[in-house]
Amino acid sequence: MKYSVLMSVYKNDNYEWLEEAIISIMNQTVKTDDFVIVEDGPITSELESVIDKYKEKLPIKVVSLEKNMGLGVALNKGVLACKNSLIARIDSDDISASDRMEKQLQVFMENDNLSICGTLAKEFTNNINNVVSLATFPLTSADIKNYARKRNPFCHPSVMFKKEDVLAVGNYRSFHLCEDYDLWVRMIMAGMECVNINEYLHYWRISDDFYKRRSGIKYLKSILRFLKLQYQNEFLSAGEYYKSVVIRSIVYLMPNFLRSFIYKTFLRKKAL
Repeated sequence: MKYSVLMSVYKNDNYEWLEEAIISIMNQTVKTDDFVIVEDGPITSELESVIDKYKEKLPIKVVSLEKNMGLGVALNKGVLACKNSLIARIDSDDISASDRMEKQLQVFMENDNLSICGTLAKEFTNNINNVVSLATFPLTSADIKNYARKRNPFCHPSVMFKKEDVLAVGNYRSFHLCEDYDLWVRMIMAGMECVNINEYLHYWRISDDFYKRRSGIKYLKSILRFLKLQYQNEFLSAGEYYKSVVIRSIVYLMPNFLRSFIYKTFLRKKAL
């Protein structure tokens, strides 16, 4: 089975991390024939050099946006540019295990009705030998639907999905730091099947600003707008909606060190 890879890059990305992410795609046991990189506005010469370096080694297709539009818009354009039905996401600072794509393709081959397939993730700092925590997610469609009423049920850069199913619900939308969550809920509400593979096939980089980005008024306003929309669409009950509003308001406005402690202590497993 053929698949596309979709990545978004913008000017503040680290060029060394970008190269590591691209190399992890190049080292897949099943190679891609379509690697779409969306440049979300002008990027640095260092980032451009990394992309140019691998154009001869990988089937890279660059989609350039005139200005920074945000991840939702960038991925929207990227999905449209992908030529294959199956699209694998990866972020510009993460690393995929070499057999990630092979195992996800196998799951799709075994289930024609499947729309989304994610994996578990190892969170690391500096390099993949320094795993600090484990991110787990529900495995079955039923459990994913229930979990989605409380939290995001997928590690976004680990997912592989069907292009036609994403387009059927309206593709990615501009939703600050909720772009993927918004898409998953719309697909779940449309009755589409989804799973997570019970293996750690993705390495999720935890940089200094990982917890900071999940805080503040801007992020809170975005998630509250997202929750209100899910309540209006009857995905959330009144109780689920108000409970989530209270909990998230507290967590996103608390000091960064305390939010970091909560994530590491209650929302993640310790690395073995």
